Amino acid sequence: MTQKTHSRADARELIRLDDASLVRNGHAVWEHISTSICAGEFIAVLGPNGSGKTSLLKALLGLLPLDRGTIQIDGRPPRRGNRRIGYIPQQKNFDPYVPIRGRDLVQLGVDGHQYGLTTNPKAAAHVNKIIREVGAAKYANTPIGLLSGGEQQRLRIAQALVSEPDMLLCDEPLLSLDLASQRSITKLIHDYRTRTNAAVLFVTHEINPVLPWVDRVLYLANGRWVIDTPDNVLQAKTLTNLYGTPVEVVRIKDRVLVVGAEDAAEAGVHHHQEEV
Repeated sequence: MTQKTHSRADARELIRLDDASLVRNGHAVWEHISTSICAGEFIAVLGPNGSGKTSLLKALLGLLPLDRGTIQIDGRPPRRGNRRIGYIPQQKNFDPYVPIRGRDLVQLGVDGHQYGLTTNPKAAAHVNKIIREVGAAKYANTPIGLLSGGEQQRLRIAQALVSEPDMLLCDEPLLSLDLASQRSITKLIHDYRTRTNAAVLFVTHEINPVLPWVDRVLYLANGRWVIDTPDNVLQAKTLTNLYGTPVEVVRIKDRVLVVGAEDAAEAGVHHHQEEV
């Protein structure tokens, strides 16, 4: 399996974790994570339910304190509302009666801290530009609750990108989308990374759609972790050591099948909500 990896040699470090550990109910969700993520990197975050993938994003967003260790975002502690970070939450369909339009949702990425929506023409022009870039112009004026899951997801991505962040945290952005939508959404995020040199952390059970773009995989399981290139992580020896039980990795053409892991399924077919 050939991977096109992003060079870290001259890239600026944007995220650093030192001995980062999270404990819940006396149980280590994950512990002793020490790694850094540089500008331009695309990191896939994998692991079974309850392994703390969403919790890791919340810690980076300043929403969840660590029990031990430190996190730095471009040399500073995490904080809420950091506009240098774009966040795509887990997809939940909007109620069909929600009155806001697609473009209103994107606008909240500009002035969500204010009451109401701005009428600033420069901000409106920027919102229109981002909407066009994600391919959502045709339905931007439609009530958000009347759009398909893929259309809603494009607008969530536009909302995350409208502040032109240096880091993009994506929490299961492919959840419940068909294969064509998975590919187009992943390509949108990859294109933004390529154009801006942003770092991407992409939590997913859907490794196969993102595999062509991934530089490294951070795999969480049983409170433990490993981070390396996809070829080095997605192999039987590495995952067997991580899970503490026999795991097989099967490659069929350009797809990866993980057999015997805790969720006992291919990363590309499970659609679970994160439990932690």
